[in-house]
Amino acid sequence: MMRRPMVRLRRMTAEDTEKIVTWRNKDFVRRNFIYQESFTAKGHMAWIRNQVEPGKVVQFIICLSDGREIGSVYFRDIDREKGVAEYGIFIGEEDALGCGYGTEAARLALDYAFTRLKLHRVFLRFLADNIGAERSYEHAGFQLTDRRESVMTDQGKREVRFMETDEAMWRAHCSMEAGEPYSEGTTSFRKESE
Repeated sequence: MMRRPMVRLRRMTAEDTEKIVTWRNKDFVRRNFIYQESFTAKGHMAWIRNQVEPGKVVQFIICLSDGREIGSVYFRDIDREKGVAEYGIFIGEEDALGCGYGTEAARLALDYAFTRLKLHRVFLRFLADNIGAERSYEHAGFQLTDRRESVMTDQGKREVRFMETDEAMWRAHCSMEAGEPYSEGTTSFRKESE
């Protein structure tokens, strides 16, 4: 029996600027981002104009089944020629952390990346001490790579780890998820995001 999706994704619009800025400026979100500068509405509108509108970025709002909006997921630096993009996510409502919403949002986003954007590979970067994020990414089908970097953040020098997946690896992972059958077209995502 197929389970009812916990989340759906909808395209981010300029009308979402206030909530994106609010979410990204929360301390529990900022401390887990590599880029930790304060977000502004002006900066976010420039992001939309310079990155989203020309198709370098595809960004969604994560919505719960009851309609509550809790965060955002995106693909950035989309290279359509090579079929590669960087994945990113943030949950901006603290009570929504650790509930599996990020994992499900990642699965929906990866489905979109491989079926709609026709990407071949998706990678991500995360701060190594963000163990919850690493587990969520693994559950969504990403695999840790050997690549490491370091970055200076407000908290000092921190290690950055990389994970990646490709379509075949991701589909194999999804089909092996015990008790959680997941296949293309099992959510309402497609109809609502075109």
